[in-house]
Amino acid sequence: MAKAKEHYFDISAKLDMMEMKNAIEQARKEVSTRFDFKGIETAIELNEKAKTLSLVSSSDSKIDALKDILLSKMIKRGLSPKSLDEVKREGVSGGKVKVIYRIVDTIDRDEAKRIVKAIKESKLKVTPAVQGDEIRVSGKKIDDLQAVIALVKKMEDLKAPLVFGNFH
Repeated sequence: MAKAKEHYFDISAKLDMMEMKNAIEQARKEVSTRFDFKGIETAIELNEKAKTLSLVSSSDSKIDALKDILLSKMIKRGLSPKSLDEVKREGVSGGKVKVIYRIVDTIDRDEAKRIVKAIKESKLKVTPAVQGDEIRVSGKKIDDLQAVIALVKKMEDLKAPLVFGNFH
């Protein structure tokens, strides 16, 4: 008798850096044409190595407007707003404000443990396992795996921008 095939998928927090660069470029273009930013010095700078993004402008309200523009471009490109975590807000020379965001592209250990615990408590017939910075969920029934995806998506207090992929 043939054994039932195991199905699985991975939960990760990967960020498509090319899409991020495209979103930043689109945001820069929009800012350059907007009346409310006319004559105001702004900057959106990505540091891929340090995994940080900084916004610079004349005031907190301009920074917030700049962030809203960037987030709208990110969402249009399928990137989660949760990918940006504010680390520091400071005044810089010339009376400008600078905000530094950490780019979140991994699930931290505590969050992974919470996800695995929630999956186990669901009593679904699946097996979650942390593998590096991903969680692999396997089970015999595709319906159970889909139920796990729905369950994890409902966990509102997660910081990581989760991606469900590698479905087999």
